[in-house]
Amino acid sequence: MRQTLLKEIEKGTKNALLKKKIITHYIYNGSSTITELSKELNLSIPTVTKFISEMSEDGFINEYGKLETSGGRHPILYGLNPESGYFIGVDMNRFSLDIGMINFKGDLLFHKSDIPYNFESTPQALDNLCNIVCEQIETLNIDRDKILNICVDISGRVNPESGYSFSIFNFSELPLSEVLTSRIGYPVCIDNDTRALTYGEYMKGCVDGEKDIIFVNASWGLGIGIIIDGKIYSGKSGFAGEFGHINAFDNEILCHCGKKGCLETEASGSALHRILLERIAGGETSILSRNIADGESITIDQIIDAINKEDPLCIEILEEIGQKLGKHIASLINIFNPELVIIGGKLSLAEDYLTEPIKSAIRKYSLNLVNKDSAIVTSKLKEKAGFIGACMLARSRMFEN
Repeated sequence: MRQTLLKEIEKGTKNALLKKKIITHYIYNGSSTITELSKELNLSIPTVTKFISEMSEDGFINEYGKLETSGGRHPILYGLNPESGYFIGVDMNRFSLDIGMINFKGDLLFHKSDIPYNFESTPQALDNLCNIVCEQIETLNIDRDKILNICVDISGRVNPESGYSFSIFNFSELPLSEVLTSRIGYPVCIDNDTRALTYGEYMKGCVDGEKDIIFVNASWGLGIGIIIDGKIYSGKSGFAGEFGHINAFDNEILCHCGKKGCLETEASGSALHRILLERIAGGETSILSRNIADGESITIDQIIDAINKEDPLCIEILEEIGQKLGKHIASLINIFNPELVIIGGKLSLAEDYLTEPIKSAIRKYSLNLVNKDSAIVTSKLKEKAGFIGACMLARSRMFEN
């Protein structure tokens, strides 16, 4: 029976669009009565009743008991059936993959982090990605026919509508989403990694009713996710949020985008890594000096660990980065006037060592009347935000209009 709705969605019928609206309502609001749903969707009660009945038969909607009221008849609450479908999210990091799975209701059922993976744009790396995802799917203790969609998040320029990536795995004429669908054997969509982080935080993290949000992804690179009136803003081609490539400095440092002077060259994880190596080579000391002298490749995780162990040099460099970053976040606050600014990504694991200089710079460089409306917080989901957001995007891209 559950295939009926899926076939309607594929055909794009009017009934399918209305049923997708009902599912989207339950995604964002949990359980509700038919009367509440009819008001929200501006549909008649008989129409909503008919759709709820059909979707219950298809297995997508469950009864959740009766709503307690002060008197009269107690209306029935309806909501999503958690076992009617599953969604997988794949978060691609520089040296690892994080994979998670949610049920139809959005509960996290499975995740595995730090799966070794070398992030590079080669056919071999693409093969490895597909193999790892397939291997993880084989371990899942579910009806795998109910896996409805998979979302892979990728750094850089990604068009989620067309399914093309312009930063990695762009050596085929076919959309990357089609290539991954063919290789993995399940429907696959792709999206930008910062949007996945943003959506994860919006759905399951520190957002508490706010609708206008800026998420700053300070990782090896630098990007922002934008939510306006409760909706992710992607831009015309899906490229919105390339914060790291604002021309901010008169330097000769070549960014990976091919230009010089990008904000990312002085305010990102890659900048932190480069500056630390330069300053140690210049004679300054850190608890990581011995590792570097021994020829060890230092990771961002090691630098963050050193910061949290109160290494003076690493803290000083991060604070300088925080000041530079905060100055430009102040410009975002002046432009967008957001309710909430979330600092996330790998560098946010340093907590106050990063956020305090950011807040100081925001107070200095943004308009007082504007910045008083914007709370500055650190990501609640931390390293889980990527794969949780990718899971949520896999679901929303299938059912939101």
